[in-house]
Amino acid sequence: MENEDINLSLLLKELWNSIESKRRIQLFFLIGLMLISAFVEVLSLGAVMPFLAVLISPEEAFNQPLISLVADYLNLIEPSELIFPLTAAFISASIIAGILRIFVLWLTTKLSVLNGSDLSTKVYKNTLYQPYEVHVARNTSEVISGISAKINDVVFRIIQSFLVLISSFLVIISIILALIFIDPVIALTSFLIFGGSYFFISRIFVRKLSNNSKRIADEQTQVVKALQEGLGGIRDVLLNGTQEFYTSIYKKADFPLRHALGNNNFLGQSPRFAIEALAIVLISLLAFFLTSSSEGIGEYVPLLGALALGAQRLLPNLQLSYASWASIIGSKSSLKDIIELLQNSKKQRDIQLDIKTVDFKKSLKIENVSFKYENQENFALDNINLVIQRNSKIGFVGSTGSGKSTLFDLIMGLLKPINGKVLLDDNPLLEEDIAGWQKNISHVPQNIYLSDGTIAENIAFGIEPSLVDIGRVKFAADVACISSFIESNPSKYDALVGERGVKISGGEKQRIGIARAIYKERKLLILDEATSALDNKTEKKVIEGITNLKSKPTILMIAHRLSTVKTCDSIVQLENGKIVAIGSFDDLLENSPSFKELASEMKNN
Repeated sequence: MENEDINLSLLLKELWNSIESKRRIQLFFLIGLMLISAFVEVLSLGAVMPFLAVLISPEEAFNQPLISLVADYLNLIEPSELIFPLTAAFISASIIAGILRIFVLWLTTKLSVLNGSDLSTKVYKNTLYQPYEVHVARNTSEVISGISAKINDVVFRIIQSFLVLISSFLVIISIILALIFIDPVIALTSFLIFGGSYFFISRIFVRKLSNNSKRIADEQTQVVKALQEGLGGIRDVLLNGTQEFYTSIYKKADFPLRHALGNNNFLGQSPRFAIEALAIVLISLLAFFLTSSSEGIGEYVPLLGALALGAQRLLPNLQLSYASWASIIGSKSSLKDIIELLQNSKKQRDIQLDIKTVDFKKSLKIENVSFKYENQENFALDNINLVIQRNSKIGFVGSTGSGKSTLFDLIMGLLKPINGKVLLDDNPLLEEDIAGWQKNISHVPQNIYLSDGTIAENIAFGIEPSLVDIGRVKFAADVACISSFIESNPSKYDALVGERGVKISGGEKQRIGIARAIYKERKLLILDEATSALDNKTEKKVIEGITNLKSKPTILMIAHRLSTVKTCDSIVQLENGKIVAIGSFDDLLENSPSFKELASEMKNN
């Protein structure tokens, strides 16, 4: 998908391949219904000539083969007796055609929405299953705009427009064939004039539509990004008085987006008025020439009526076909972005529904591991060797950017080492084992994400509310030293925390995060500065509670306080991506100059 000017047919082929099998069957059924609808259109058009002929010249009606055939079948003798059955046939054909058009439109919209929901869910699900390094390298605005905005373009401007294009094309072909049967010269001439006009217009507008398509796709992402930045940092925005700054950023993205959308809408709809005017001119000229003929206008009224009705049915469908084509071209870049999201997700590991836990009984080893981030020259980790015993408590210290969090991400299987390997009881952690290994891990980051739900739902994060074990929730809250805060609230565990936890303090957020990790009852607990917002007394109680858990999890913790790591079995000091010291707190303080210097800085801070 690297070619910027990728062929539309290739994009549509990829889109077709992404549609579920049952939806394809439904689409084929819809196309069959479109064929029936087009046939009924022909019947309603074919019924108008005998209907008008009987109304204008009943005495000559029996001279027409079709009317004669109907009269013989119904045993009709008088011309006046033909008026009612032909009127009923014309009305019935028109009503049935109208009902079928409505049903086809309803089914087209429904199938477009169902396909859109399928694709949107697939993009989101596959995105969630992508490796962590993909998420780190990509701006979330791309994914959010893809799922929320660009998928709508694909649904209503690509899928639905393509189905409308097929329907209109079938109706156009049917009407043209019917008009050829009535008068081939006038029918073919009219089609060449109108069809040629739309083709000429499409050639003029195609480049402009494509350019607008690119602008729309780009600006949709920028609009989402502007919203995230302004609303995500609303506290700073209010305190710094930067509302106008973020409003201007939003407007710079939103105005070009609206302008391009409006431009495409104009380019898609404007030809209609010119073509309609042209049609009126042609029919008027035809009527004028027929009136000037020796037979007089009365002879040609049925023909003019049939041609007028044909034009009334043909022109809207020509306009629908053109507008659908313009809509598809105008949304090509959005389709390209959605296809890229779907294709990128194919690079993920196979989604496993039945994941078996991968455990370690004795030790977790890091052997000769090196890692660097994409587009970075320096290694974030350089030749790391480390042995972590089961049920031990290990502290990790070091200056900012020394590689502590990166090492944790490697241990958790979120990142893959460039060199070296992670061993579980001397067995390499393989790609297919990562999901099973992660079932052992509870991770508490410094910045806790809270959903806009209750405290209980946030502690049992990712669990259906009806399946939450409230006993485990209360136990976890007690260990995390937040139960008294919860119980003091009138709603207790049903209290709402607000979006991203805006209704509670930073320390309360962290303790809910710690309670969430305890609720999971995992064998490896990773604390990445998880107690930085707590006071020393509360932090000590929380660490003691975790250490005294009956399950005896292996604990790895990053901290910038001496008190946090002082009771660890072992402390690992990292600097510039390398381990510079390992040992107990007292040993390092006595024998490691680098740790002694770091400890002094930590104490002063």
